[in-house]
Amino acid sequence: MIEQALQFFQAGGWVMYPLLLLSILSATCTIERLAYWLLGSQRGSSQRVARYLAMNHKDRTSASKEDTSLEGRLVRFATSSTTKPSEAQLFAQVDALRVPSERFSSFLGVIIAAAPLLGILGTVTGIINSFDLLGEASAISDPSVVAGGIAEALYTTAFGLSIALITLFPHVYFKSQAERTLGRLEALAGVLAE
Repeated sequence: MIEQALQFFQAGGWVMYPLLLLSILSATCTIERLAYWLLGSQRGSSQRVARYLAMNHKDRTSASKEDTSLEGRLVRFATSSTTKPSEAQLFAQVDALRVPSERFSSFLGVIIAAAPLLGILGTVTGIINSFDLLGEASAISDPSVVAGGIAEALYTTAFGLSIALITLFPHVYFKSQAERTLGRLEALAGVLAE
């Protein structure tokens, strides 16, 4: 199986190297985001918001000191100063908390767009190589020489599309998680502003 994968990779030509890099970056970002959303401090986010909403000011202050989640950071911001922050300040803090929740989102979106384009570039270079061989003055007696260029074209397209598809589904999940979390933070900020 490893031997077949290496043959597949070599048949794809030079475009396979940037595609391989994109696949490694996609896997790394996806694993990091999975750890953040499923194993990290964001697990149980809705229960945490409900718990903070049920608490009084003093209990919120003490509970938020140990809480490293986005909700805990928002409550800590709201309860840390001697003066009550305004609604605008709380929503500005929610906007600042958008960064950790949407981390790598743009990068994964670029991978989803770039991988098929690189695959198509491999398709074009493979077809060009095939036409160059066909256009040579001497007759080609072995059709496998031309088939190599066509194989290069098809392998890169398949690999680019595979990377994009495999990256797309986690990317959509992470975006929806970030939107839900930011919605909960905005609701919490509204209650804290009252």
